[in-house]
Amino acid sequence: MSTVYPPHTTVEALLADGTTVELRPLGPDDHRAVVRLHTEGMSEESRRLRFFGVSRNAPQQAADRLCGSPRTGLLALGAWAEEELIGEADCELLDEPPETAELALAVADRWHHRGVATLLLEHLVHAARAAEIRFFEADTLFGNRAVHQVFAHLGLPVQRRYTQGEVRIRVPLEESDERYRSAVDERGRRADVASLAALLRPASVAVVGVSRRAGSVGRTVLGKIRRGGFAGEVWAVNPHAREIDGRPAYPSVRALPAVPDLAVLAVPAGAVPAVAEECGAAGVRALVVLTSGLGAEEARGLMWACRRHSMRLVGPNSLGVAQTDPAVWLDAEFGGAFPRRGSAGVAVQSGGVGIALLQRLAWLGIGVSSFVSLGDKYDVSGNDLLQWWEADGHTDLALLHLESFGSPRAFARTARRVTRTIPVLTVDAGRSTAGRRGAASHTAAAATPTVTREALFRQAGITATRSIEELVEAAALLHAQPLPNPRGAVAVVSNAGGIGILAADACVEAGLVLPELPAELGKLLPPGASVRNPVDTTAAVRPTELALFLRALEREEAVDAILVCLVPTALSDTPVQEPVRALLEGPARRRVPIAAVLLDQQVPVRYRTCADGGSLPAYSDTLSAARALAHARDRARWLAEPPPEPAVLPADAPPCDRRVARSVVDGYLTAHPEGGWLDPLSTADLLEAYGLPLTTSVWARDEHMASVSAGGLRRLGHEGKVALKAYWPGQVHKSAAGAVRTGLATDAEVRAVYREFTHRFGAGLAGAVVQPMAAPGVELLVGVVQDQVFGPLIVLGLGGAAADVLADRVARLAPLSERDLSAMITELRSAPLLLGNGGAPPVDLAAVRSVLTRLSRLADDFPELVEADLNPVILRPDGAVCVDARVRLERRPSFDPYLRRLRRPAAAEGE
Repeated sequence: MSTVYPPHTTVEALLADGTTVELRPLGPDDHRAVVRLHTEGMSEESRRLRFFGVSRNAPQQAADRLCGSPRTGLLALGAWAEEELIGEADCELLDEPPETAELALAVADRWHHRGVATLLLEHLVHAARAAEIRFFEADTLFGNRAVHQVFAHLGLPVQRRYTQGEVRIRVPLEESDERYRSAVDERGRRADVASLAALLRPASVAVVGVSRRAGSVGRTVLGKIRRGGFAGEVWAVNPHAREIDGRPAYPSVRALPAVPDLAVLAVPAGAVPAVAEECGAAGVRALVVLTSGLGAEEARGLMWACRRHSMRLVGPNSLGVAQTDPAVWLDAEFGGAFPRRGSAGVAVQSGGVGIALLQRLAWLGIGVSSFVSLGDKYDVSGNDLLQWWEADGHTDLALLHLESFGSPRAFARTARRVTRTIPVLTVDAGRSTAGRRGAASHTAAAATPTVTREALFRQAGITATRSIEELVEAAALLHAQPLPNPRGAVAVVSNAGGIGILAADACVEAGLVLPELPAELGKLLPPGASVRNPVDTTAAVRPTELALFLRALEREEAVDAILVCLVPTALSDTPVQEPVRALLEGPARRRVPIAAVLLDQQVPVRYRTCADGGSLPAYSDTLSAARALAHARDRARWLAEPPPEPAVLPADAPPCDRRVARSVVDGYLTAHPEGGWLDPLSTADLLEAYGLPLTTSVWARDEHMASVSAGGLRRLGHEGKVALKAYWPGQVHKSAAGAVRTGLATDAEVRAVYREFTHRFGAGLAGAVVQPMAAPGVELLVGVVQDQVFGPLIVLGLGGAAADVLADRVARLAPLSERDLSAMITELRSAPLLLGNGGAPPVDLAAVRSVLTRLSRLADDFPELVEADLNPVILRPDGAVCVDARVRLERRPSFDPYLRRLRRPAAAEGE
């Protein structure tokens, strides 16, 4: 393997039919396997197409080239299935043309049309881009239709040159090609769905570890599968019993009359790896492991068996799975009740949360299409299930409880697509800020886990709630009612003024608005009623009057949603049941969503059936109803926006120079392998490579140089003044340390300040930065923190000395979209300062967008940039300038979150 390419570790990925393969670089030990691939694995015709002729020596020569001593510029990847090499792809850097690599492919005949070559190519594309190779070229015969199809469907542009029966193919490797990413997404989605079929639509199931003891986990699951009416074969495995519940039991998976699609394991932790291996060797395609408490060795053994034998895995420590499709009807979980059939997809990590959520949904009347308790989430994740629900044809609502994310950016990309068609709701679990208390920079202090997760959910269009109760409340409305207008204007109607006022307050606090209503609507209500919104119908309102009023109200263009609040009254002729009947005798689905608050209701939320058979969500308190309406409004706003486009720089803007930035990063990390904060000169070089507007800075190592530099910079400074900033290695907060002096107008002041720095900071002082004073403007903080799980988080906020005190900040995960740029600016509480306030002109918003876009690209291109703080960036009507910046680098591997590969859980790595 060449030093040109970044290290490629062994990974597992899915083929188009859901089969798991291992991808890794070829080495000397693979020589015999490469020869076997090109001889036993390929027909004579396939070898002719591969080598442009029939030569007995060609397979040996190919193996010598691919598996010989490492050569600069060569990368060869092999795809392995159950220890057999089934395909290889290699690229080798050419001398001419520049930035181009020669590409070759070979796939065993029996593995054709399963996506082997395409998967290998995707990984070569990733490695080549990281090595700054811009083109692939390949020669192929005109009649090699299989290879031509691979390139045609890859998703990248393909250029062809035909000469005498041969075709020279040239593939530009565009960095930010959305068409390519979408093609990779679609291939990944199809492979994922195919791999989950044995888990969620099995034709047969074995429960391994079924005890003869009633109430044990294995026996409970077996009983629920059988009583639930599973359509396929169900077998019990117990080496110590010949029958259980009057039906045969088998001593092992090998002894079963047929190979089950799915095996549910309820065996001791120490037995899990061996049982998993037995299942895989028999041909089982999916496992649900209910066992908890696996150690590192057991976890590795379980994962090794699953990957080697191409089995998808739920768990360990899982409650189980359920599928209510009538063609399957599988209930393989040990919760207290049978899941009700319906259209909500549910995935949880915690079994306890899963039981509670299923109970609440059952009380509400929402059934599930499929339920998966992910447990310790070694393999199958929320991302997999979103893609399953997107394709299953039954799910119209997705509910998630995820405590962790394996690949948040891949999850967000999937969720952005799925939320276009079905609502995706989650509980934001694991919120905490304690881990950031010792953060070194303003940006890191702002990047709390809560902020990071909120950015993920917001950008993905996910409805994030703070509790199971709030999740169910929002689901009740989204599942049964139409979405409101994105404006979110609510008409509150009550039969008692006090509850109406509480409801109005709850709506406003949730970010909803209460529009004015036309006075003529009052003619439909009893004397004394008020239609000022909140509407007070008075307790004397008759059911017919309320029904007519609601019908008229929903026709009002100013109204986007209706919230009806009813309380019991002592009036004998108008008990609370009568107004409720007026609601229920009308349609459940109207032009606008409608929800009720019934203060005498004993449960937090329930459905009331209306005359048209639809469901009206009824809440027991106003806060719950208002929150649910706000979530519906937010989803309407998300859908009203076009799909986000990547943030771009104007065509005439200076480009980002990745090569210069790479030299700065590599140079620093070579000299400082442990990483650290860049010095002022390196910081300037890195930021200027990406066009970030750093003010003119001159490095002065002593008092004399500071004096000379200041003399040359005064003409550039506001009012002819300069700033002097002391520097020493490891410095972070200069102002707090007294290392900044501004407004220096004379040479004597500059010299005096430098001498003060020398006295205060002693031998640690490395020098000082001299800068012209910037003209006053709005000061912002722009920064980035590279989260090892979520990726780069871009932070924008009010800057300067008040950055931490005011804490006016917004954040988004990179890469930013055009929508993100607009939202980040307008969501600041201090946005009026940017847009023009009190007669002041607005700042240059294009300059703000440019700074955010360039920093997003820099962080996305360089995972080694773990922290950057541009504070302050001074904004004026004529542009932006950054007067202080800090950058910290660490060695980090290049990671493409969109590259197709299966996760490797930390527990299975022994971490």
